[in-house]
Amino acid sequence: MPDENLVVFFNGSLKLESEVGISIRDRGYLYGDAVFDATRTFNGIPFKLREHIHRLYDSLRYMRIDPGMDPEAMEHWSLEVVAHNYPLLPPNQDMWVMQRISRGVEGGQPLDGNGEGDHATVLIESHAIPFASRASLYRDGAKVRTPSVPRIPPRFVSPRAKTHNYLNLILGDLEAQGVEPGSWAVLLDENGNLTEGRGSNIFLVKDGQLSTPKGQFVLEGITRDTVLSLATGLDIPAMERDIDLFDAYTADEAFLTSTSLCICPVSSVNGTAVAGGLVPGPVTQRLMSAFSDLAGMDYVSQYLVHLPDGA
Repeated sequence: MPDENLVVFFNGSLKLESEVGISIRDRGYLYGDAVFDATRTFNGIPFKLREHIHRLYDSLRYMRIDPGMDPEAMEHWSLEVVAHNYPLLPPNQDMWVMQRISRGVEGGQPLDGNGEGDHATVLIESHAIPFASRASLYRDGAKVRTPSVPRIPPRFVSPRAKTHNYLNLILGDLEAQGVEPGSWAVLLDENGNLTEGRGSNIFLVKDGQLSTPKGQFVLEGITRDTVLSLATGLDIPAMERDIDLFDAYTADEAFLTSTSLCICPVSSVNGTAVAGGLVPGPVTQRLMSAFSDLAGMDYVSQYLVHLPDGA
């Protein structure tokens, strides 16, 4: 049950989460006409919040939604929500903090994007990261499946905007779960190249070189960008390129990145074990250790402590 003392920022002020309601006429509910972003905390401190908010405002510009507040105010109220809600978490927990902005109630903000923005719905909320349900990923590795559902091509809707319309990725998840419960879907594009999963990017390691799909075809994750930066600092060659299932099946290592997972090793792709059988592999381990140093805590241990006794 959610803590009854949790607060959210909603249309101008902090309110108890239990007291906030969104109109059934809100375009975010009716059409998925909304954008969002999310960062996570490490020991209660939001990680790269400014970068996430910068991406949020890029998504807003792409969708022509005026939130009626500047990025500095969005950052301020995000920190206020964290400051109030983090102490309510149990020990050894951290949280997402999410900014969600819809175009507002049907008939409010003009679709030409030239409205004043006072009709947009602005919500900033937080909730706990599900460490317990994901802890085994850092012991066993994630199992990746590529469903038959293709990723929507960028000529239709750009994946670089983080919108509320996740149906394409959800359908991929449903298919992957039906084939292999507990797996993580990574969708292919029309040419058979890997793109992304729901909230996650994928990396492959081959002969010491790191590869990840091109930014044009995926949401350019903040963690993805962080890994590319860390690789440069560690003298690990890294490039963005088209990678297909041949590359995945013959990779020496593979891992997923996301805001909450950070860097998570992959153990198999479509049932084919990643070569070497070591989870994580040596390059992945170097990056995971560097990420923990950057975050200021051992995030892997934070996950593993939530494994059931004797697991």
